[in-house]
Amino acid sequence: MVKVLVVDAGGRGNAIAHAFSRSEKVDEVYVTPGNAGSELFPKCRQVGTAKSIRDLDGIVKAAKELDVDLVFVGPEEPLSLGLVDRLEEEGIPTFGPKKEQTLIEASKCWAKDFLARIGVPIPAYKNFDDPEEAKDYVREQFEAGRKVVVKADGLAAGKGVYVCDSVEEALLAVEEIMVKKKFGNAGNKVIVEERLYGIEVAFTAVTDGKCVKPFSHAKDYKRAFDPDDLEGMRNFYMGVRKKYLTLEQAKELFEKGMLTNPNTGGMGAVSPHPAVNDDVERKIMELVVEPIISNYDFRGILYPVIMLVNEDGELIPKVLEVNVRECDPGAEAKLPRLKSDIYEISMAAVNGELEDVDVKFDESCCVAICAVSGAMKGREGFKPGYPGDHYTNQPIDGLEEAMKDAIVYANGIARCDTGYCTTGGRVLTVVGKAENCEEAREKAYSAISKVSFPGMRYRKTIGLDVPD
Repeated sequence: MVKVLVVDAGGRGNAIAHAFSRSEKVDEVYVTPGNAGSELFPKCRQVGTAKSIRDLDGIVKAAKELDVDLVFVGPEEPLSLGLVDRLEEEGIPTFGPKKEQTLIEASKCWAKDFLARIGVPIPAYKNFDDPEEAKDYVREQFEAGRKVVVKADGLAAGKGVYVCDSVEEALLAVEEIMVKKKFGNAGNKVIVEERLYGIEVAFTAVTDGKCVKPFSHAKDYKRAFDPDDLEGMRNFYMGVRKKYLTLEQAKELFEKGMLTNPNTGGMGAVSPHPAVNDDVERKIMELVVEPIISNYDFRGILYPVIMLVNEDGELIPKVLEVNVRECDPGAEAKLPRLKSDIYEISMAAVNGELEDVDVKFDESCCVAICAVSGAMKGREGFKPGYPGDHYTNQPIDGLEEAMKDAIVYANGIARCDTGYCTTGGRVLTVVGKAENCEEAREKAYSAISKVSFPGMRYRKTIGLDVPD
């Protein structure tokens, strides 16, 4: 009997568990710490041994007690804390990089220096450990007519990136990251880089340290609101700033590029990425992925975020950042398309035998839409909603109905007296799968319209070509 333990607490982990459940070689799939949605698929069961993804002792205990044949680690945080090292010390086969191999994601400043050194295409950048120096550089860039992106150096759960349209936004980003310490020690340093314009791609590859193969790709929608959702941005602004804003004032700020549309961990995704054909995939592998693996001791899933930039009529892949795990919510859009056996792939990567297995995805399209905890007034006052402060413990209706025509991965739900209730900012990811993107999109939006909970919000433009 083959048993697999997936370490994750959200939708990505449930998508990984769902992929393992489809393997004929796997009999049981456990998820820790998981959530109530970890049991929505055959063979899958939530194991509450670990209190959180940071509870390494609890995770190791679960793996040993369950006597699993493989552990697959989803999030970056337990990887950076050394979970793979701990599990392998116990003789437990584990898919993912060791602690020392996670630096390329754990420090964006180090990663950019490394990529520059080995010749991987990247945007112009500069690292700072002094906020005033960073602010001076920001002013210089905008005075020269260049927009910037400000990033916290360390791990910030996908929220430490500020794409800035104005100097005011960029200065505020530095202030929040380095002075107010919004992301704690992750903001001890920042990287200020040139804002690129092009096509962003969430690209993944799987490697055993020697052989590396593409692991498909997705178009990720990071902005919290649709580009024209003035009311949504207004509510978020008021909730964060604790200051009332009239509709006219909101319009003025919007026109000046000062009404914040924050980055999130992801509001949805489409896979495959519509702009990535065989030629573009080959170029990304040759210019980005293969040089990294040749110069960096690494095993697991490599996830570089790519911007395809048009230079002299040719699309050049430039790396915005590098991650050492499966993407999210890209995984929710990618993994339902996985044709090969994820258990075979994982074990081959662990054993250094990846060259001997096929890694194939089917030709279908998946559209994944995230339902999140939005702006809401309650006992604790008005909260702006994800990615800001939000209410939880809200009852969810229509989950079973949505699952009839779509795949539903739970990001943050728990069982309660009425069935299920919300526990986080991202609550559910609803996935439509079809032969083409238009049909997949229709399936996903039809299904998500059947779900409701107080404060529920989701973007209406997932699957469309909109500025993001």
